[in-house]
Amino acid sequence: MDTAEKDREEIIEMFGVHFESTFDIPPLAARILGVIIIDGCRSGLTFESLIEKLGASKSSISTNLNLLLKMEKITYFTVLGDRKKYYRAAPLSNRLANYLKMIKWEQQIIDKMITYRERTISCAEEKTNLENIKFYKSHIEQVEELIMKTISEFKDIESINK
Repeated sequence: MDTAEKDREEIIEMFGVHFESTFDIPPLAARILGVIIIDGCRSGLTFESLIEKLGASKSSISTNLNLLLKMEKITYFTVLGDRKKYYRAAPLSNRLANYLKMIKWEQQIIDKMITYRERTISCAEEKTNLENIKFYKSHIEQVEELIMKTISEFKDIESINK
């Protein structure tokens, strides 16, 4: 195995471990996503090529592809005259949009917590807690702004590269 192939395998394994823990998905789904990111960026990967690359059963690959599609981690496209689906990683703008959804949900929780704490504050610890929550809200707002800017920039790049 040459150096490039070793690097490829190491990156796929790193992606696998990362995605498995970050998205709480099965190890095979995490590795499928890693392989699609590494090998599918140009022309996508077919179901058959994923079976070959990962050495997993058809049913396991199918189940995990459906999971990744449902989670919007991957997309597929077809080619006129070819009955196969070609899988590739979802655009980064889409993947970041999912983070933005989580941040917006967290902001709702934070706002409720601030309102609650302001109404019920009864000791120094709760006052400190309120100050911490308000500071955290400011942080989350900055993160939201940065992610929105990054999504916009990714969309510009993605529209050029279509």
